[in-house]
Amino acid sequence: MSQKRQHVEICPPLPNPITTLSYEFASAHEIPRHLHPEHQLIYASRGVMTVWTAEGTWVVPSQRAVWIPASTPHGVSMHGAVSMRTLYIKPRLVRFLSNCCVVNVSPLLRELILHACAFPSLRRRVKTQAHLIDMILDQLKIVEISPLQLIHPTDPRAARIADALSRDVADTRSLDAICKRAGASKRTIERIFESETGMSLGQWRQQLRLVRSLRLLAAGEKITHVALESGYSTPSAFIAMFRKALGTTPRRYFETLR
Repeated sequence: MSQKRQHVEICPPLPNPITTLSYEFASAHEIPRHLHPEHQLIYASRGVMTVWTAEGTWVVPSQRAVWIPASTPHGVSMHGAVSMRTLYIKPRLVRFLSNCCVVNVSPLLRELILHACAFPSLRRRVKTQAHLIDMILDQLKIVEISPLQLIHPTDPRAARIADALSRDVADTRSLDAICKRAGASKRTIERIFESETGMSLGQWRQQLRLVRSLRLLAAGEKITHVALESGYSTPSAFIAMFRKALGTTPRRYFETLR
């Protein structure tokens, strides 16, 4: 991750209230770290993306979108072939989404995004486009936040634990043992994780495993392999975790995204 953070390309400002771009990416394609003066809504109509910033990682499956506030340095990685639809939105139009987040895309918002991407940009002086802008903004006010994020702790002690867990997601050692190996008490680390990520250490580890499993599943890996690579001894244990987190089984989840 450190190499990804060495350079940030600053993109020039765009002239219109909303500018759109459509991309088709091959699996494993990566967009280097950069930032835009505009807010950005990145929608995956097909495939799975990972968006990473200095603060955390956001997994964006098909039929989800990630909201990136203006001037936030970020990069994007593709897992499987990805169809990306992007809206660049002037900051003055949206003041109610101040943090990066993954959002669920309703059928209406999906159609609005796809329709908007039929135009290079949306301008107020074109009546039909002005109406489209207003509808998109209204939908953004009521989007549901999806729990597909992994906030990185900044405290050096907690960061060491997070890095150790990330290097080997399949590690089955207890959290006590991992903390002890890193020279910190689990009690201290728990307190830091709660403060900086909003999760307990155990919850953070489970979220890490969920994030990793989504990438592997998007790449077409079998459930048994994904379960083992995500630190679960059996496919049934992995499926139970997945169902608890996302409300359905991995197979049904990805069937709904096709």
